[in-house]
Amino acid sequence: MIELDNIHKSFGEVKALTDVSLCVSPGTIHGIVGENGAGKSTLMKVLTGFLRRTSGQIKIDGSPLELQDPGEAIAKGVGMLYQEPLDFPQLTILENFMGGGGCFSQKSERIKLKELCKLFGFNLSPHVAVEDLTVGERQQLELLRLIKNEVKILILDEPTTGISEVQQKLLFDALTSLRNRGATILMVSHKLAEIDLLCDEVTVLRNGRVAAHQKQPFNRDALLEKMFDSRPEKPQAIPRKPGEKAVLEFTGVESTAGRSGLQKVSISIRTGEVVGMAGVDGSGQSVFLKIAQGLLKPAGGTVHRFGLPLVHSNKNQQQNSAFLPADRLAEGLFPELSIREHHLLARSKEFFLTSKSGLGQTEQAIKAYNIIGNPGTEVEELSGGNQQRMLLSLIPENVKLILMENPTRGLDVQSSSWTWNQLHRRLPEDGAIIFASPDLEELMEQASRILVFYNGNIVLDSSTETTSFQELALAITGQV
Repeated sequence: MIELDNIHKSFGEVKALTDVSLCVSPGTIHGIVGENGAGKSTLMKVLTGFLRRTSGQIKIDGSPLELQDPGEAIAKGVGMLYQEPLDFPQLTILENFMGGGGCFSQKSERIKLKELCKLFGFNLSPHVAVEDLTVGERQQLELLRLIKNEVKILILDEPTTGISEVQQKLLFDALTSLRNRGATILMVSHKLAEIDLLCDEVTVLRNGRVAAHQKQPFNRDALLEKMFDSRPEKPQAIPRKPGEKAVLEFTGVESTAGRSGLQKVSISIRTGEVVGMAGVDGSGQSVFLKIAQGLLKPAGGTVHRFGLPLVHSNKNQQQNSAFLPADRLAEGLFPELSIREHHLLARSKEFFLTSKSGLGQTEQAIKAYNIIGNPGTEVEELSGGNQQRMLLSLIPENVKLILMENPTRGLDVQSSSWTWNQLHRRLPEDGAIIFASPDLEELMEQASRILVFYNGNIVLDSSTETTSFQELALAITGQV
């Protein structure tokens, strides 16, 4: 039994958690839901010792729990799978698996890894570098490491964000198996369908307070009402017919980057198009986007943007486009810099900076993008959803090509709707939006055209209007 009694957490004058109390029964999966910035991740970090609570008490099986850091939490059987995987990308799967343990025998640890992979249906090769794994595979590795360390209370923060449906099923099967073996699981998520599928109970947080609690069967309408001030609006895509001019052209483009690379991809994307890209992680979508932005140099073929050859080292040519990566902190933001410092780097043309430089502009961006924070807040202190809003706020107004990996990653229903409404409004008539997403519903709702990648090839290129979910699912698995 996990008991949280009157938990308070403040960051200076900001109250992140106020009088939060809840109980989690042993051998159950307990969902924690709420909009971005509601305090979900903060509460979980308090429970694992990552953050020190301001006041209140935590009890495990009736005994008070005092934690100084996550290492002490692991020793007491409490582990967390964070939204951003905490691993060493340059090391191998086996080396990461051994991290934090007392055993230094690669042979015995390799046997343990193999046994756990077999038990949960994961396919992880010990000698592969973690930097070559997908987000879903990195989560699988971290989960196995926690299980090896005999964690009895497992906390997951938005575990399905940015992973494919195949990896999601593997994860859900593993969680169900762990629950059946007696583990207690807390799962933070903004996806009510997942909560309904997996959880035995659910608690709603709103503005750092407990707003509601339900047991199965859940009333989804009541949960939404408690989560938000108003019911989320469905995003309104602005219908546009593709223009005649090409925004982006790939001709026989090849690459060995990523898991599958690209295999002589030829395609043209025209003005006014919103192109969604689907496929199992590592099938080529990310490589395509990075080549389109000029971040990766193709091994063969040619790339044209707006009728001109794309020169890999030409920074001026990249100014008419924006790229939003999947890994926010590793590739998109500087964790220790503030919101204001990010906007200064992105937009300021001043030679001399003062304490007020960019302040008004940053305050406008915080208000416009509903970022919960102030100009001086370091971005690593923001929730995952607010980090995503932060990235969106950095997109220049004059860009004609917007390239995105998982644009609504970690966003709740209302925030996702708001984000897409903004993106559709910002799409210029002479530009295009290209995005990759593991969410088939998002692809079908927001894109005017769907590209499916499989093993480095585009195996389906179709308008959304003439594509069914079944056809899309089959193409993702290579059945065309």
